[in-house]
Amino acid sequence: MLKQLFRKKDLNQLLQNKEKSDLESNSLAKHLGVKDLTALGIAAIIGAGIFSTIGNASANGGPAVILLFIFTAVACGFSALAYAEFASRIPVSGSAYTYSYVAFGELAAWIIGWSLIMEYAIGNIAVAISWSDYFTALLRNIHISSLGVNGIRLPEWMTMDYFTAFKTYKEFGADYANGMELTFMQQEACLAWLNAPSIGEQKIIADLPALLIIFLVTWLVYRGIKESKNISNAMVIIKLCIVFLIIVVGAFYVDTKNWSPFAPNGVSGVLKGISAVFFAYIGFDALSTTAEECKNPQRDLPKGMIYSILICTVLYVLIALVLTGMVPYYKLGVGDPLSFAFEELNLNWLSGIISISAVVAMASVLLVFQLGQPRIWMSMSRDGLLPKKFSDIHPKFKTPGFATIVTGFVVAIPALFLNLTAVTDLCSIGTLFAFLLVCGGVLILEKKKDIPQPKFKITYINSKYIFPALFLLSVVLSFTLKPEETKDFFKGRKIKEAENLLKQTSSAKKADWLMLAQSNHGLDAKLFEEENPLQFWLEKKDYQEYKSTLVEFGLTEDEMFEGGWETFKHRIPFWVFLIFCLVMAVLAFKHDLSLIPLAGLISCLYMMSELGISNWIGFSAWLVGGLVIYFSYGFFNSKLSIGVKEQQ
Repeated sequence: MLKQLFRKKDLNQLLQNKEKSDLESNSLAKHLGVKDLTALGIAAIIGAGIFSTIGNASANGGPAVILLFIFTAVACGFSALAYAEFASRIPVSGSAYTYSYVAFGELAAWIIGWSLIMEYAIGNIAVAISWSDYFTALLRNIHISSLGVNGIRLPEWMTMDYFTAFKTYKEFGADYANGMELTFMQQEACLAWLNAPSIGEQKIIADLPALLIIFLVTWLVYRGIKESKNISNAMVIIKLCIVFLIIVVGAFYVDTKNWSPFAPNGVSGVLKGISAVFFAYIGFDALSTTAEECKNPQRDLPKGMIYSILICTVLYVLIALVLTGMVPYYKLGVGDPLSFAFEELNLNWLSGIISISAVVAMASVLLVFQLGQPRIWMSMSRDGLLPKKFSDIHPKFKTPGFATIVTGFVVAIPALFLNLTAVTDLCSIGTLFAFLLVCGGVLILEKKKDIPQPKFKITYINSKYIFPALFLLSVVLSFTLKPEETKDFFKGRKIKEAENLLKQTSSAKKADWLMLAQSNHGLDAKLFEEENPLQFWLEKKDYQEYKSTLVEFGLTEDEMFEGGWETFKHRIPFWVFLIFCLVMAVLAFKHDLSLIPLAGLISCLYMMSELGISNWIGFSAWLVGGLVIYFSYGFFNSKLSIGVKEQQ
């Protein structure tokens, strides 16, 4: 049975089947060139990340967040090169799923296909909900005095999910009834619950704008790749024009004093934004799902992926520099940082344009992801791992029609009723896992000499001595540059974060600490404008300074440290990363592995380790559910399994 789980597709046979399929009448229509693929890549990448998550990343990392954008771009660039080589080797739909089937075998292919379904589905649910929020806010801000229009407001119960309204009203309903001051979102949720129509005792509350955009995008994807391409290209042009406008106008309002300190919270502060920044890059991998709709996939797909990442990285770095230069970094932890920054400078007209561009940008992301997911389902169905119906090609539109419709329902129904505000991490970990396997697949295939050589191939750099040396150097630097933090890590203990420490401290003692800090360090008067000045001050310190300050406050080691299982479990992902690095250092030395895909593999695993144990648990639960489906259906209906039985 173990042998059956790792049965692989034959690359030569796969290419022969692809050539045969291209000649058949039910093949996918081929309309995509380099410009179209680059535009699709930009459409997928520049979306919710730049309009929302960049704010919290900048608030944590300061202007140094640009280094995180560059690091993430390099890591994604390594993965993009691996995708590009695979796309050149295997110019068929399926993305990382098909690549893993050739390199690792069926079980790994199913796992990666299942994780890609999660990436596209959950990512699109989040984007649809976010699009709805921006769209309804845009309607509220429409003012046309000549027509007597003073904002267009949809009923609250039509623009919100059921659970948010229920939970908020349960918690704040009494406060709302008593006229107490609530946030805008809390008021909206209470009104939604109170004004919603009912069927019996059941309230009808659903996010209808989210349903609308999913319906429109699914219809467009169903109609054909040519129509999708044209609309995507138009949205990209609009989006890029507005991004350039933001950069040019914002540059005139940059105050270079806001760039100092450059990294106020050190490396740890910069790395806090790794999930948000990586989420801003998700999407370029969806290009590989369109391989069968490209005019020349072996030449055009590699170019489209690399061009889109390069263009988006330059734009991201420029926007981050302008944003942190216009407004102090610590003010940017808001949901709409670009609009907020221009409102702070009384440029409300540009804030309105940004809202329009956010609606366009998110719609384009939704389009590309909704384009990619049914093609994953189609590829898995062709291999027998999903029912045959998912691989049906529409006779007129030449798209995977049934899979596209199912994808629409899979995204639309949860978007109507759920509030998935914390899905960026779960979406990111699924994508990183796909990137990791693609990089690993290149390392495996480069050793095989009996397969066709691709038109695009990653430049070979021998990692025999380079990677082990880099691994040893990083260990030495950890003990040299951060001795206390590294020792505490290996001792299995962790210093309490300022927020948690202060929650466990009495108000009187916190006041004493603040007075002591003022006396010994002469705190800036502006600090006391913050809601929690002591916490704000402590969070700006690096590890050694923070530890010394707690000693200065008179805390014992037992009071300032926490350990045991509760601490260790959060470090499991990083231990996995360290052990994996050690194993790969040995393999690199023994087998002369190629450095670039190895660097991509290590970079992706590092970013996965930074996402936290809760995301690993959620991702593992999703994979377990997928394995149940595989062993119930896919294992027995796989075409590779059926082929073996026929031979026997």
